Amino acid sequence: MKNNRYRIANREALMGIGLVIVNFAIWYGFAYGLGSGDPEKYTYVLGFPAWFFYSCIAGTVFMIILIYFVIKFFFKEVDFEEEE
Repeated sequence: MKNNRYRIANREALMGIGLVIVNFAIWYGFAYGLGSGDPEKYTYVLGFPAWFFYSCIAGTVFMIILIYFVIKFFFKEVDFEEEE
């Protein structure tokens, strides 16, 4: 059982790293993709520059939903008590 717990923990840690990479890619892509132009030509969403809205607000909402589904469907309950 001990090896199984480490295998599960390793898999879940790798999923966590994957989520961080997805979050960074979304943030970087929108922030520098939409925000690298002339500020006078920015478009706005709900009063925020589009790059900020999509990278910080919409990206955060998307990541919260994605993390919820990953935890709900891929993470497992693991007993940390030592068996004798």
